[in-house]
Amino acid sequence: MSEEKKQPEEKTNIKEEQPKSQTAFLKDGKIDTTIDEDALESASGTRNLTGWVRYVFMTIAIIGALFHLYILNLNPIDPWVFRSTHLVFGTVLGLMLYPGWRSKSNKIPLIDWILIIISIYIGYYIYANLDQIVFRFGVVPTDMDFYVALAGLLLVIEFTRRTSGWTLPILAFVFIAYVFLGPYLPGILNHNGYSLERFVTYVYGLDGVFGVTTDVSSKYIILFIIFGAFLQMSGVGQYFMKVAFAVAGGLRGGPAKVAVFSSALMGMINGTSAGNVVATGSLTIPLMKKTGYPARFAAATEATASSGGQLLPPIMGAGAFLMAEITGIKYSEIIIAAAIPAILYFTSVYFMVDFQAVKSGLVGLSRKQLPSINEIGRHVYLFIPVLLLIIMLVQGRSVIFAGTVGIISSFVISLFSKDTRMGLKKILLALELGMKNALQLIAIVACAGIIVGVIALTGVGQRFSSLLLSIADNNMLLALIFAMAIAIILGMGMPTTAAYAVAASAVAPGLINMGLDPLTAHLFVFYFAVISAITPPVALAAFAAAGISGTDPMKTGFKAFQLGLAAFIVPFMFFYSPELLLEAGNTVTIALAVITALLGVYLLAAAVQGWFFGKSAKWYSRILLLAAALLFMISGVVTDFIGLAVVAAVIVIQKFFHRGGTPAGKTEEAVG
Repeated sequence: MSEEKKQPEEKTNIKEEQPKSQTAFLKDGKIDTTIDEDALESASGTRNLTGWVRYVFMTIAIIGALFHLYILNLNPIDPWVFRSTHLVFGTVLGLMLYPGWRSKSNKIPLIDWILIIISIYIGYYIYANLDQIVFRFGVVPTDMDFYVALAGLLLVIEFTRRTSGWTLPILAFVFIAYVFLGPYLPGILNHNGYSLERFVTYVYGLDGVFGVTTDVSSKYIILFIIFGAFLQMSGVGQYFMKVAFAVAGGLRGGPAKVAVFSSALMGMINGTSAGNVVATGSLTIPLMKKTGYPARFAAATEATASSGGQLLPPIMGAGAFLMAEITGIKYSEIIIAAAIPAILYFTSVYFMVDFQAVKSGLVGLSRKQLPSINEIGRHVYLFIPVLLLIIMLVQGRSVIFAGTVGIISSFVISLFSKDTRMGLKKILLALELGMKNALQLIAIVACAGIIVGVIALTGVGQRFSSLLLSIADNNMLLALIFAMAIAIILGMGMPTTAAYAVAASAVAPGLINMGLDPLTAHLFVFYFAVISAITPPVALAAFAAAGISGTDPMKTGFKAFQLGLAAFIVPFMFFYSPELLLEAGNTVTIALAVITALLGVYLLAAAVQGWFFGKSAKWYSRILLLAAALLFMISGVVTDFIGLAVVAAVIVIQKFFHRGGTPAGKTEEAVG
């Protein structure tokens, strides 16, 4: 019997008479919705800074946050200086917080202090020699230019290794090796080669490390992570959890549906799938297990919802900002186009957990254990910062202005209640938390900039596009399948922002050259960069969730892949049903496309979970349901009618030829 099988008594409500099992979840008789406000420290091997070093770190982090807010809103400076200073703040704080090797000591070693001094000097060198290096870097660098740029590149790679592991640095080294091995490679990979001096100073410039990825990081990512920190400190993050519990906690299998809602909201702001898993999953995963969900399913649900949060407008985990910078498409157009696909994704995940609850005979939490509707209603004003942000972004206001107003409004709204009120201490902690939570993203976008710089320097991106064109032979479906595979492979083991940045440079241009609309092409690539976090064999979000639930990481990854299956189909719908991106058709055709697509994701969940028409479905019924789901997901009257016929056939099979159901209480392992 699987270790994840639950005893019968666990498939019911959490009982108030069982205080021992509820200590972690109940507070004053109700579910404790407190989330981990500093997921970074609890999720990774960071140093526990104490004494004067702790205050130095906090001071630098607060100054760094205020520096960004000041420059972005009041005093714009040269991009070279701003982006390099942004990276200096990140590198200094990263070297202080993240150890270079496993050690029980929290003391910062001498070598790290030396690296910190070097990183500060690099920032100073760029500032002091700005007028000259803008013309010399990448063209005719001096010896000192070369040494500074080389030290800077090595620091970026080390910073990334400490914060995100070896995957992205290894990929960067592969691209770096290509720069020097290119003259010896055949076919489209061949190039004339570059000197070490030119390569280093070119990549450590505005076409590489300080290019579009760091531009987005310094302007948008840092701003919205600070915004997220203020939401947490002002109680809005916890309010999200309370609303999710109030809305979905009482439904059958309530905690899993809470995970879907809360992880979507928090993941939209968080920017890292694994980070969001730790922040919200530390509450939702144990609670799902206690209410009867198998541990693997609980972990997979959290991973799938947390990853999908980055598909949810208006913030999309910073992906929308990066897409706007790369494509030149208005930010408001991107988030409007992304809205319906995100709804389809989360609708699919919702039905996945609902069918699992039905199969397992699970019920919801008791109303006594949930936040009261009156309490939710009294604090509904806590939604104002997010609503203000959405309204301003849709109206076309500047992203920086909207984010800054969101930060300010979070502080103002917190003053309305003594429970959420932010004094000076909480403001400073929010600024520090914002910088701290941004460190990983600062590192990965800088390292991704190395790869983007190599692609630009060698021209391999354009050649790769030509190769994609020739292999697909102008067959768009084949090209999309190739692009999907490449985006997922590039994203394995990498955070979404880096995965998308690399895939957007290597894959999207080829799709656009084949005639695909730029917005459609980049959204397609972005989707697969996001779901690479739940795609085995390297599924970072699923692995993080498995660590919390105590299950096998690889099996959890495959279960998350199964639950997030809609995300592998929805991007293809961009091409076959452009109405879903609001890029084609009128109100009637768009509404019809949305309705049939929703029916499609419902049938997809039924096929995956093997439950339809109130009964478990045999393998042949599941195949028919999957076929019907695909037919409904493709926009067209003919496919819709064929889909209806297939569904009717399955209903007849379920009603007259398959009379057996599934006893309540069976787990997913027992039910296909």
